[in-house]
Amino acid sequence: MKPYIHLNSAMTADGKIATKDSTLKISGHDDLIRVHNLRKKYDAIMVGINTILIDNPRLSIHKIDSKKEDNPTRIVIDSSARTPLDSKVLNDDADTIIITSDKAEKEDIKRLSKKAIVFSVGDDKVNLAEAMDKLYEMGISSILLEGGATLNYSMLEERLVDKISVCIGSKILGGKDSVTLVDGKGFDKEECVKLEIEDYYQLDNDIVIEYNVLY
Repeated sequence: MKPYIHLNSAMTADGKIATKDSTLKISGHDDLIRVHNLRKKYDAIMVGINTILIDNPRLSIHKIDSKKEDNPTRIVIDSSARTPLDSKVLNDDADTIIITSDKAEKEDIKRLSKKAIVFSVGDDKVNLAEAMDKLYEMGISSILLEGGATLNYSMLEERLVDKISVCIGSKILGGKDSVTLVDGKGFDKEECVKLEIEDYYQLDNDIVIEYNVLY
């Protein structure tokens, strides 16, 4: 068994979620409120290590009325245990789980274990399917996946994502090196992930589309 996994992101009209080396404010205030209401509904929020290193997010609920106990558990996929000790994700807003692989140095795991729950699955990289099984066993039944692009691809490649919500901002970024919603090596045309529209609506000058993922 695995948790129900909902991928949520904002992207520009041309499918970009960030510049090559920095974040980009894409959607408006109403979408920010939507995201924090979403966070309140899930057991955990999950991101990859690149999101931590570039954005240093809190991954908590702080844009709407909420209590500390409303904050979901924070999960970081970090094969080499590179999460800095001063990362906001390691503050006391909520519990944090860091999932590493066997290539992580024991000293780095020991260092992080002082501030988070740390476990390893996989040899050179995190075995995502096994990680999701373990998280389910730990009582996490639903996860809001907030990227980044590499983790989005890996989760879709492993057929672990159940739903996708995308807020399309009214901007065009362009650039062949800009980051898209789903990165990685890409799928063959026969293996493209098929989606079914569940809902769509306008927020300010943005459009939100919700998809069910079909495997």
